[in-house]
Amino acid sequence: MRYPVVIHKDKSSDYGVTVPDLPGCFSAGETMEDALTNVVEAIECHLEGLLFDGEAIPEAQSVEVHQKNRDFTDGTWALVGVDLSKLASKAKRINITLPERVLALVDEQAKREGESRSGLLARAVLDYIGRHKVA
Repeated sequence: MRYPVVIHKDKSSDYGVTVPDLPGCFSAGETMEDALTNVVEAIECHLEGLLFDGEAIPEAQSVEVHQKNRDFTDGTWALVGVDLSKLASKAKRINITLPERVLALVDEQAKREGESRSGLLARAVLDYIGRHKVA
């Protein structure tokens, strides 16, 4: 999954990075590269916490949606990729059978979202379970 992030830099500070889709998730770095690397780790930790608490992983909105928010004016936007298949537990290889057409659609969507096939399938299953969980 790719999350939009906004980067701010004051003359006397490091680069600060905020993840608008994940309130309270932010990071920083001395360089732009460090800041973007660090924010991926921050997103992974944030999402791990959500999963641990049994909460759903928020969908990423478009940069255009967030640009309307005055809190993010004068920032530089970027997209960072997070592989959801690595979250919340040790990964386990499984063997499944899918129609070729479905697999092609999965691969196309994963590519568009900048994540792996496994990450997309894991997110889709978690989203489905979250929507159909009996209270």
